[in-house]
Amino acid sequence: MGDRSAAWGANPFTPDDTKFFRAQDQLQAMQMTFFFFLPSILLSGFMFPFRGMPEWAQAIGNILPLTHFLLLVRGVLLKGSPLHELWPQIWPIAVFMLVVIAIGLQFYRRTLD
Repeated sequence: MGDRSAAWGANPFTPDDTKFFRAQDQLQAMQMTFFFFLPSILLSGFMFPFRGMPEWAQAIGNILPLTHFLLLVRGVLLKGSPLHELWPQIWPIAVFMLVVIAIGLQFYRRTLD
């Protein structure tokens, strides 16, 4: 058990622990989305001002793609920002997209084998 908890702290996607994230049916998958969407909405600056949050909450919020998406949308719609000013919000979304696609491909390959 000690090895599994050490692995969980270092990487939540170790091979033994990924079955925790797999849904058995659609209802369970919908319920599991709350683990991602609720913190995203609360920590992204959508509901509360981002700069008014504690530093630890801002650090978590900077990891979430919704934070960067909101800044991107505000820059385009409210300020009319050019592309070079929006790049700091585009690349984190692109990195997140690549990571999610890579994880999805790993699960998809396992189901084909």
